[in-house]
Amino acid sequence: MMRELSLLQVAEGLSKTIINATDQELEAFQKIIQESLKLREGHKNLHKLIQNFSGKNINAS
Repeated sequence: MMRELSLLQVAEGLSKTIINATDQELEAFQKIIQESLKLREGHKNLHKLIQNFSGKNINAS
């Protein structure tokens, strides 16, 4: 089973890895971070849409 890491734990573990990483590895990691941020923003937007939809249906009843 995968264990959830805190952001602090991730940051602490990245320091040495980033220093020793190649440019190609850093570019790939940057893409992962960018896509993760897009996914997070999409999740927040979806949550807002669901709340708005639910509120409209409640008001219409």
